[in-house]
Order: sequence, then C-alpha cells, then structure tokens
Amino acid sequence: MFRTMILMTMLTMLMVLIGDYFGGAQGMMIMLFISCASNFFMYWQSDKLALSQYQATEVDANTAPELYGIVQKLAERGNLPMPRVYIVNSAVPNAFATGRNPEHAAVCVTSGIMKILTPQELAGVLGHELSHVKHGDILLSSVVASMAGVISMMARFGMYAGGRRDNENRSPLGGILVLILAPLAAMLIQLAISRSREYMADRSGGALCGNPDALADALNKIEAIASQRTLPNATANTAHMFIISPFSAQDAKALFSTHPATEERIKRLREEAQNMRQGQKIEFA
Repeated sequence: MFRTMILMTMLTMLMVLIGDYFGGAQGMMIMLFISCASNFFMYWQSDKLALSQYQATEVDANTAPELYGIVQKLAERGNLPMPRVYIVNSAVPNAFATGRNPEHAAVCVTSGIMKILTPQELAGVLGHELSHVKHGDILLSSVVASMAGVISMMARFGMYAGGRRDNENRSPLGGILVLILAPLAAMLIQLAISRSREYMADRSGGALCGNPDALADALNKIEAIASQRTLPNATANTAHMFIISPFSAQDAKALFSTHPATEERIKRLREEAQNMRQGQKIEFA
C-alpha cells in the first residue's frame, strides 16, 4: 500500500509539473482542477461505463444459480456485501470487477470462462475479483487510468497550443521531451500500480477461495485462450480491470500490459498453495 501511495503521489506531481511547464501557476491550478474533476467523474460513473462498454447482462440466483451461488459464498467468507453479478456474452474467457466501493460493486465474467473452468477454478477467479473489491483496487485503478489519460492529453495539447513558457523562449526540444516523456512516465507509473495490485489480488483471492492451486489452474486455462484472441470492445483504458489482459499476444497494445507475466503469477500461487499445505496460514488481508 505504501508503494502505491508513493506512485500515486508521483503521478499527481507529474500532472502539476506539466501544468507549470505550459502555464505556470495558472496551468498548475488547471491541471489540479482537471484531475479532481476526472476523479470525481470516474468515482461515480466507472462501473456504468465498463458494464455498458462490454454489453454485460445482470444475472441472479434464478438465471445463473451456480455463478451467483459462488459469488454469494465468497462474499460471505470475505465479509463483503453481495455484489451485483454480470455475464458478458463472449467466448474469450475473462473476468473483471467494477464499482466505486464494496457497497456498489459488481463482478462480471464472460460466458467463455464459465465453459472452460471447473467450479473450484471459477471460485478462484471470483475470489481474485472480490479481493479487488475489498482492497479498493477498482476505484484506484480507474482513477490512475484517468489521470494517466489526462497527462497524455494535456501534454499533446500543451505542445501544440503553447503557453506561458512560449514567452520565455521555451526550447522546442524541451516541448518535444515533455510530449514524449510525460505520457511515458504516466504509463509506467500506471503499469507499476496495476501489476502490484494484481499480485495482491492473486494472493488474497487464493486465500479467500481456499485453494491457490485452483486460481493458478484457472489463470493457465484463461491465458491459453485469451493470449490468442482479443476480447471484443477491449480498450487500453479498461484493460487493467480484467484478471488477464484482454488483448491477445499479437495485439500491439499487449506490449504495455497492465498485468504481470502470467507465468510469474502462477509460480507465486503454487508457492502459496505449498505453504498452505505445510500449515502456514494465508490471510485474506
């Protein structure tokens, strides 16, 4: 958590510095205002936007009893409010969680993931997603993605529109460096935050379902298919939400994945399963 706070501080400072570079004190205030406005918007609307983008359909105990029952048991075990449950009609296996807080959360799986996973493996995946809910990762990732997008947008805008520094004989080279390096730095910070939260969700999700091996097996199955096919409607702005990157290995956007290497995630889960078998308690932190 401390590392995440440091990275978030760096992201905020980067926004302010861009504002100062192109507009001085006024530019700094504008960037702070844009940051607050975008964060406020994402706080209230991120779940609706994501579910609408992927054309998710809400289900209940009558329409999807097995899926709903697994979510219900895991929520009870994790002392979480029961989230809304959705299904996306896609053969590409994947899952995500969304919502501004545990009281307004939703978990969503594709129809494809339900076909290839056993109930135990599906519980591992849903445990991972509920871990994101419990730790506030959904809102955090949405805010980080929004801030990174604003930085990229303002860097491009400032490069072409100019600003206070134009009156101070600003070096064109400096503007080009800002245009290139600022969005790159924002992206790297976003990736670092997203990957660290994925590792945490794997660990606590494996503990929540009681079987880290099942989650490892699920990741292996999902990766085998998802790496070959990009999920329909997938965008870079929502990639961080999914348990596995929604972009295929051949997709150019996969080069800057918001997720750690699946092999490393599986390795860590196997180690946690071994610790569990040896009697070392794994907490759902």
